[in-house]
Amino acid sequence: MPSTVQFCRRLADIIDSLNEWIGTTVSWLTLIMVVVTFTIVMLRYAFNYNSIAMQESVSYMHALVFMLGAAYTLKTGAHVRVDIFYQRLGRTARAWIDCCGVVLLLLPVSGFILYSSWDYVAESWKIFESSSNSGGLPGVFLIKTTIPLTACLLILQGISMFLANLMIALGIDRSDEPGSIETRDNG
Repeated sequence: MPSTVQFCRRLADIIDSLNEWIGTTVSWLTLIMVVVTFTIVMLRYAFNYNSIAMQESVSYMHALVFMLGAAYTLKTGAHVRVDIFYQRLGRTARAWIDCCGVVLLLLPVSGFILYSSWDYVAESWKIFESSSNSGGLPGVFLIKTTIPLTACLLILQGISMFLANLMIALGIDRSDEPGSIETRDNG
């Protein structure tokens, strides 16, 4: 049993570290978006210059922040949650609810997104889809790839959450470790 617990902890920690790194890295795009947006406005109004590629780059970065940051947001417990009874429950009951939420909602929805986006993204790759705007950016197929990638990252984070919550629900406490349920629960 201890080796199974150690494996589960290690797997959860690896997944948490991956999503932590992706989320932290992608968050820097928000600063770059501000700079690019400022540059677009300055070029347009000061020099009467308009760049569709620069405008599309802001949309691309915006998509990357939201899509690739979703699993990180889930990891940190920052998604919006309607919380009427949850915070009043004990730690074990919350862990069981989170396990059920992962199994009944997160994994099926993420799996559906992965399955349903596959052909859509494959078709985009097949034709190396680019912007429909003249002067726009190539690589629309790369942005569309973030759809199944996001689903995969959410599935991985769901596995990590399930393992962490299952250990809490079964009395195997991870509260003193990085990435534990306590660090995810911002309530």
